[in-house]
Amino acid sequence: MSRPARRSTLAEQHTPRAIAKRLASAREPSYLHDFIYGAIDGAVTTFAVVAGVQGAQLDETVVIILGVANLIADGFSMAVSNFLGTRAERQRREQTRDEELRQIREFPEGEREEIRQIFRAKGFDGDDLERIVEVITADEELWLDTMMSEEHGLSETYPDELRAAASTFVAFVAVGAIPLLTFAYDLLIGEVADPFLWSAVLTGVAFFVVGALKAPFVGRSWVRSGLETLAIGGLAATLAYFTGVLLQNVG
Repeated sequence: MSRPARRSTLAEQHTPRAIAKRLASAREPSYLHDFIYGAIDGAVTTFAVVAGVQGAQLDETVVIILGVANLIADGFSMAVSNFLGTRAERQRREQTRDEELRQIREFPEGEREEIRQIFRAKGFDGDDLERIVEVITADEELWLDTMMSEEHGLSETYPDELRAAASTFVAFVAVGAIPLLTFAYDLLIGEVADPFLWSAVLTGVAFFVVGALKAPFVGRSWVRSGLETLAIGGLAATLAYFTGVLLQNVG
């Protein structure tokens, strides 16, 4: 998009009607980071298994068995970990909100002083400051929301633990299966000249694409983000490959 076109689009988004509509709409939590996390880890760990088995020069059937076992076990483990971690964050937020509500009701003057000091630190003073304190503390929900965001740094919205876990698992299995595709094709359908080479190429493409997809959300160049993810995945695969070679020589 050209600069004038982008400016025009931004201008349309900042009309009073557009702003009111945007602010009135429900704010949904994003599960993109759960998906990207699962995708990168799935590709890295599964290709590490493939590289390790290849380094040990084991049969391609072993590659598929260990790779699928890794997909299911590690994918489920990551999903469960994400589920428990997300739920713990939600429970912590709920506990903090309940405690803050109790303090507002039992110690209102102290909580008003907290509001006063919070907004004084933002540069408000005098009558303006007192008016802000009066308006905020006149509405218990507004008061509580302000304390949650300003004092505790907690968002009004938080992700659903089941959706976060599902995003991680789906991404882990979908992208993590890519390193196994050429071995499965070679075993079940037709001969592939060098399944490990093609597995490496496809996995490298997957690393780059996943890294490029996350770029807009971290404010970085898609090329740089893709190459960074490719480098990290390649390092993990290289370590696994030479570990397999070492174990073969030990045996």
